[in-house]
Amino acid sequence: MPDHDIVVIGASAGGVETVTQLVKQLPPDLPATLFVVLHFPSQSISFLPSILNRLGTLPAAHPQNGEPIQPNRIYVAPPNYHLLVQHGHVYLSLGPRENGHRPAIDPLFRSVAHAYGRRAVGIILSGMLDDGTAGLRVIQLRGGLTIAQDPDEALFSSMPRSAIEHCDVDYVLKVADIAALITKLAKTPAPENTPMSNNDVPNETNNGIDQESKIVAKDKAASEQGEKSGAASTWTCPDCGGVMWEIQDGNLARFRCHVGHAYSLDSLVAEQSDSVERALWSAARALEEKAALARRMAAQARQQNRQMSETQFLQRAQEAAQHAAVVQEMIMQSITMKETSDSS
Repeated sequence: MPDHDIVVIGASAGGVETVTQLVKQLPPDLPATLFVVLHFPSQSISFLPSILNRLGTLPAAHPQNGEPIQPNRIYVAPPNYHLLVQHGHVYLSLGPRENGHRPAIDPLFRSVAHAYGRRAVGIILSGMLDDGTAGLRVIQLRGGLTIAQDPDEALFSSMPRSAIEHCDVDYVLKVADIAALITKLAKTPAPENTPMSNNDVPNETNNGIDQESKIVAKDKAASEQGEKSGAASTWTCPDCGGVMWEIQDGNLARFRCHVGHAYSLDSLVAEQSDSVERALWSAARALEEKAALARRMAAQARQQNRQMSETQFLQRAQEAAQHAAVVQEMIMQSITMKETSDSS
């Protein structure tokens, strides 16, 4: 009977420190395989494998696409690639971003849930917003074990709090206790997998199209045929501008566009806030340029002794500069409110 030997870990803000602390406390002969996703910017370089290798516990690396899975290893998702698991191999995907990230936690958790079922152990550590909650729920539905870091210990508590709220996780522990539990579970036989109905768990195929995508495709086709579709939301995708469909999974709402970008409600709100900020900065820039151009025209009018025109251009410059200042003040207030909300 197989053990709980497939461990998936998701983290974001504060994740490097937390994952390092966790791995440091694992035995070097741990009979399990760890998969780690941290949110890295697409064009960044991840030093996490090097940091983990210096601990001298389990060897860590960014895997190659199609690499066979081996025990006693740590596979870290590289920047700009989703990390997926299937049929005993690791796959790297350039698929659509989820919750604004690639790599994202949910795709890895879903793939492991379907590939390994009750052998899977899903862990959510420090991070902002709620990436990983939906994937952790799939692990739970497939019979795997679910763990969240104690929010009171987490450097950033939003991700573990979301997991606890929506998934009714099996364990809420501090990092040291999580390490001890992983060591114990790796030697504990997991229950045999039993067939589950399609109504219980989303299905995920080889090309990565899961049940959410199927719902979106069905509703999109109905809309194209002039039939009523009740799932399309009033929001557009922050990534591509397409219509987003709302998928309700218990008390967890998710949104996905027809090309595959996916968001939780919290992530969608955060991404929309960033879009508004970008739009406001564009408006401020346009107003500053308008003021600069008006001052240039005033200077030219002055050289040509056209006093009335000079006065008009200076007035326009002043109005544009005042409007730009108002927009920038709105941006500063928005940033302050966001920081206050994130820290609460």
